[in-house]
Amino acid sequence: MRATGLVAAVVSAGLLAWPAPVLGAAPPAVVPCPYASIPTIPPTPPSPVLDPAAQAVGGDQLGTTGLAVAAGTAAPPTLSAMSWIVADLDTGEVLGACAPHLRRRPASVQKLLLAATALPKLDPAQVVEATAEDLDLPKDSSAVGMIVGGKYPVSTLWLGLLLQSGNDTANALARVAGGEGGVAATIDAMNAEARRLGADDTHAVTPSGLDAPDQLTSAYDLALIARADFARPDFITYDTTLAYQWPAQPPKDPKGFQIQNENKLLTSYQGAIGGKTGFTDEARHTYVGAAQRNGRRLVVTVMGAEIVPARAWKQGTMLLDWGFALPTGTSVGHLVTPEEAAKLHAAPPSAAAAATAVAQPATGKTGGYSIWPTILAVGAVALTAGVVGVVMLIRRRRTA
Repeated sequence: MRATGLVAAVVSAGLLAWPAPVLGAAPPAVVPCPYASIPTIPPTPPSPVLDPAAQAVGGDQLGTTGLAVAAGTAAPPTLSAMSWIVADLDTGEVLGACAPHLRRRPASVQKLLLAATALPKLDPAQVVEATAEDLDLPKDSSAVGMIVGGKYPVSTLWLGLLLQSGNDTANALARVAGGEGGVAATIDAMNAEARRLGADDTHAVTPSGLDAPDQLTSAYDLALIARADFARPDFITYDTTLAYQWPAQPPKDPKGFQIQNENKLLTSYQGAIGGKTGFTDEARHTYVGAAQRNGRRLVVTVMGAEIVPARAWKQGTMLLDWGFALPTGTSVGHLVTPEEAAKLHAAPPSAAAAATAVAQPATGKTGGYSIWPTILAVGAVALTAGVVGVVMLIRRRRTA
């Protein structure tokens, strides 16, 4: 019997099991997310296909196009969202997710990236004069009601952006934050900020989130961006304001008017600390919400939802309830820090996995590369060689 035949016979007989790193292992099966049945779903642009060879930012389990939950935990709620994530704002642990890196249109949750980019740059007391370009919006666009020539403090514009999702205020803030470069410069800065945060699924084209070709983000990236926002007290102050009297602009608007916060989470969910709603035809319903209970601050992001089994913000509360019920320390991955993102971006492709392993937080769980598969593989080869040698020696003695 030839050596190759002997090896095949030994393996087929189950006497020698080759380790996965030698012969290769089948990829883990994709577990579908609990998904609500919807009679009809309006067509939306297809999401870019995930590269199966690419390293998933935040951990291998987050590379799935399906469900990522810790073993032994309760099943998450059934939703119509195409992707979602629940994460801890403080520790960065991802408690669970559904297709977390699926790239889709953001709708108005894009304004959270505008806030993360421009809040540090703008003086809240600076007065901005509205221009015709600020108000150049589609007829059905969400707008607060700025008036050309009206004068508004930056702090007022942030309230218009976060309470009423004003696309006019988004344009004005982006124009001023961009300096001489205007809105285009702020778009560039938003993309740079996304990369700094590790939000590599994100590409901004508009400051407001109005649909545009190639404008994309993911549930994972939205959690990264929200984490940066909720680290700022000024953002939380603006975002949790329930109502605000919009300033008068005589003679066109001699009295002003009141705007109210569209995020129902603030008045309907215990411990709510803010968030943002969104909707466009191409994005469908998107939502980001955060709440605090028993010393834990959780954020939920929802993308591509319909109003089944409930509105997007309500689906967010279902995920928050599920997340708060999970034991502390539950994790299927983590939100990278800007420092970890910088290491990933600096590493060559072949070293990306190693860089990610180094970036894992201290959770008490082992991770990264293990030498044992290699030891087992070498041992298996040595054992096979020994068996082959014994057989060949016996054959020589019999034929001598």
